[in-house]
Amino acid sequence: MAETKTIKFHIRRYDPKKDKEPYFKTYDVPFQPGMVVLDALHYIRENYDPSLAWRYSCRMGVCGSCGMLINGSPTLACNTQVATLGGTEITIAPLPNFDIVKDLVPELSKMFEKHVAVSPFIVRDEKELDDEKGEYYQTEHQLEQYLQLTYCIRCGCCMAACPTLATDPDYLGPMPLSQAHRYNVDTRDGGRKTRNEKTGSSHGAFKCHFAGECSRVCPKGADPAKAIQHMKRQLVFDFLHLIKNQKPCEKQHGPGNEPKKDVPPAPPYTV
Repeated sequence: MAETKTIKFHIRRYDPKKDKEPYFKTYDVPFQPGMVVLDALHYIRENYDPSLAWRYSCRMGVCGSCGMLINGSPTLACNTQVATLGGTEITIAPLPNFDIVKDLVPELSKMFEKHVAVSPFIVRDEKELDDEKGEYYQTEHQLEQYLQLTYCIRCGCCMAACPTLATDPDYLGPMPLSQAHRYNVDTRDGGRKTRNEKTGSSHGAFKCHFAGECSRVCPKGADPAKAIQHMKRQLVFDFLHLIKNQKPCEKQHGPGNEPKKDVPPAPPYTV
């Protein structure tokens, strides 16, 4: 009978309520084909230490909750196959550039505050949005200008890999900046001028020196580094008034917007 392979997991532990400094603790985990790092963490908690803390939810690379530093690279525990890491020892730590709540749980509040600060939504006139008639048409080419950025799941891996954020905690960071650019290039949006006040500030896009680590570690391939470089160009053109202010596309009313006979009407708003 073949002997079961054992993987040593070196996990950084830290409970701010009782520990003065973070420390590493090693656990032996029997390897199973198809095992991901998240499976190993569950094994450790169930068989060794129920106090081990980390975040997870969907287990399929969609929610972004289980971002952590695995063998020195920020990535998702649920998407990382143990077999692809090589060797018999794996080191796991919380995402850098964040305060730590406990063990492998980073404090992400500041990242989300920065995200909210860049108005990550379609900005339109409220009266226009309240009008239920008509729709905003968009060509396939217009959609492609920002589609890649919509894959972002706000996991924080890009923020953890950013060398600028490591030296300037007030820097907006790749996730908020790339999401600001996502809406800036959306033809339905009219909030670019307002966002420029944040993205063009001393802690905005020009702080980025294009290390490219954010795009390298992004588990969804959103390429925030590219978005930030395009944003820099757009900010310069806006400052020099080299681009005419483009109004967001208008609602289209026509035969194509009339409700179809065989389709029931949408339910009423609940809020």
